[in-house]
Amino acid sequence: MVPHNEDSKDKLTPKQYMMISNDNESNQSEPKVFYQTGELERVDADTRARVHSTESFGSVDGPGIRFIVFLKGCAMRCRYCHNPDTWNPETDKLMTPDELLAQAVRYRSYWGKNGGITVSGGEALLQIDFLIDFFRKAKAQGIHTCLDTSAQPFRRTGSFFVKFQELMRYTDLLLFDIKHIDSAEHKKLTGYSNENILDCIRYLSEIKKPVWIRHVLVPTITDKEEYLYQLRDFIATLTNVERIEVLPYHTLGVYKWENLNMSYELKDIPEPTQESVEHAQKLLSGDL
Repeated sequence: MVPHNEDSKDKLTPKQYMMISNDNESNQSEPKVFYQTGELERVDADTRARVHSTESFGSVDGPGIRFIVFLKGCAMRCRYCHNPDTWNPETDKLMTPDELLAQAVRYRSYWGKNGGITVSGGEALLQIDFLIDFFRKAKAQGIHTCLDTSAQPFRRTGSFFVKFQELMRYTDLLLFDIKHIDSAEHKKLTGYSNENILDCIRYLSEIKKPVWIRHVLVPTITDKEEYLYQLRDFIATLTNVERIEVLPYHTLGVYKWENLNMSYELKDIPEPTQESVEHAQKLLSGDL
């Protein structure tokens, strides 16, 4: 185990931080959710969510004005992550679906006909029991539901898949972040390969569940032409893609890495030019 000294000048790698985050789980009486392998080993019996934060007037995470819930816990260690403070699932902020829904509907008058609720992370699928209950109750009130995910926990087997199928009954839209189309490069970037992730997107296409595909353009890592063409060809096989969004890499979250005493390995990579973002957008959209 890597010792964690808040005053140390040595920065931690994402892998070391993951080890510390899991080691710091206390033996409190509260039920725990464990994330180190990216699989749900135990779920809160009353489906309380481990909440990082909420946003009352989100305008970029789904259609219209939305109430955004950011959940804690993520197994992936994306090298450009702008919210590494969501990785560790440990939190004192536990909320039931009813509590969160009551908070969300206070802003319903601002949503209009296109708005609603989006749940993001961290990786929201690590709290799938909560998601099922929360989205089910939201749909009972006629609220549009959106899930923002990278689908790292997805698999077409066992109890997870049964729960995922149930969750899709109450999910109107998924925002799907494809980190990298090449599996080996995906593992270098996030710590995990992408076969199960791409399979999740294929499954969503099979059941005709609407998705928005997102892709962060990181110079020298995800912006190579060969990878963009591979991603375009993959997207072309899908029948459920409503929108494709190329998001420019940025360093706005670097201070969070520093606050966590972690080394930000991409600090020397520049942000992409507007021209390169527009080029990637046209390519992935099939306009080139």
